[in-house]
Amino acid sequence: MDKLSLSVKIYVGLIITLAVLAAINVFLPQGSFLPILPAKKLPAPKPVLALVNAAIMLILYGGLGLLGLKLSQKLGFADIWDSKVSNRQKFLVPALIGIAIGIFFIFADATLSQFHTLGPLPHPPFPTSLVASVVAGIGEELIFRLFFISFWVWLISYVILRKRWQNQIFWIIAILSALAFAFGHIPSVMLLFGLKTVSEIPLALMSEIIILNGILSLFAAYYFRKFGFLAPVSIHFWTDVVWHVVWGAI
Repeated sequence: MDKLSLSVKIYVGLIITLAVLAAINVFLPQGSFLPILPAKKLPAPKPVLALVNAAIMLILYGGLGLLGLKLSQKLGFADIWDSKVSNRQKFLVPALIGIAIGIFFIFADATLSQFHTLGPLPHPPFPTSLVASVVAGIGEELIFRLFFISFWVWLISYVILRKRWQNQIFWIIAILSALAFAFGHIPSVMLLFGLKTVSEIPLALMSEIIILNGILSLFAAYYFRKFGFLAPVSIHFWTDVVWHVVWGAI
């Protein structure tokens, strides 16, 4: 019970952090990473947009993540703060993996961008890049790993198949999560490069979107089940620190 209580407290802390930083991000410079609309064209004043962002994170993300947390516990996945998982497994190993994936992102982008005329993927300026790394590390892992994987593995393996074939179902769902995560980045890539249709995305760039996001997703899924939710958050955060913060500054 104490372990569950601590895990829930850590989860609440992550959601509050996500909501606060999502609100702050509205006021930060986006540079060439995202075209800035004139104030008169924004759907609402920035303070209102910040409050809306925070509310979405607290209510929608917070609710889905809490459901995912409960279902992951039911499935026997490692808890957020699991006594059987060392701090090295929660933080150090995922950080090293994230750094390695970030370095891979740099080389993959440099290579694949040679096969189309749009150029390398852009990065947000500092400190937006750092805030965005935290927001993505928590928010995207919450939706695509904590909720998506836990819900579908629970529904298919635990409910429909009556607790059978959980490992096989987990990896099928992990691959679907990776694809959903990759395809979820397509609209932002189109916006960044000023593309109007998906068919305008060069094959090399589409391949890059799928490969980069897919590799990150599969590592995050494995470590989520084995070492708890803090592990994929750490992997994602450190990947983005190397990729967006460090490389973006260079």
